[in-house]
Amino acid sequence: MEFGEKLQELRKNRTMTQEELAEALFVSRTAISKWESGRGYPSIDSLKEISGYFGVTIDELICADEMVSVAENEKREYINRYVSLICSVLDIFYALLLFIPMFGNGNGSSETVSMLSLNGINPSVRIVFITITGVVILNGIAGAIIANFNKEVWNRHRIVTGIVLSILAVIIFMATRQPYAGIVCFMFLVIKGLIVIRRKNH
Repeated sequence: MEFGEKLQELRKNRTMTQEELAEALFVSRTAISKWESGRGYPSIDSLKEISGYFGVTIDELICADEMVSVAENEKREYINRYVSLICSVLDIFYALLLFIPMFGNGNGSSETVSMLSLNGINPSVRIVFITITGVVILNGIAGAIIANFNKEVWNRHRIVTGIVLSILAVIIFMATRQPYAGIVCFMFLVIKGLIVIRRKNH
């Protein structure tokens, strides 16, 4: 008998619904449904909770092959969370563009200023700079928060969004002849790309 069938049997022996078991284990009903249908396995911590709640050993709950799947899932989730967090931190580092002098101030001046000090360029271009930088930073902050919820789909979408925004920032800064800012954004983009590729190879 597989883990999902064992869990379903233990639950039904106590005449519990999936919602009631979910509340007892502090997980979602969707998680219980997924586990019972064999579409996934709980984490090691959740296995311990299930084992303690029903008074059975982990060995009675899950076979060795299934335990390997649990360990692999945990490793993948940890790597995804780590990658999402690193990409989020890189997005937050875009705040440096607001304060470090790396923008040409226009009018043929060789002076470089921070984004917040720009006044020699078209005001609408300055607004575009601040907007794209602000959106990237907010995306990073959102990613840092999302990484704590252990939602693989959310993390994946946020990483893709961050990469798209970074590409957009590089294009905007290069097109407006702001090479220093463009190079910094390009470096962040390359680092994110390498991290994501490395994750896929694990």
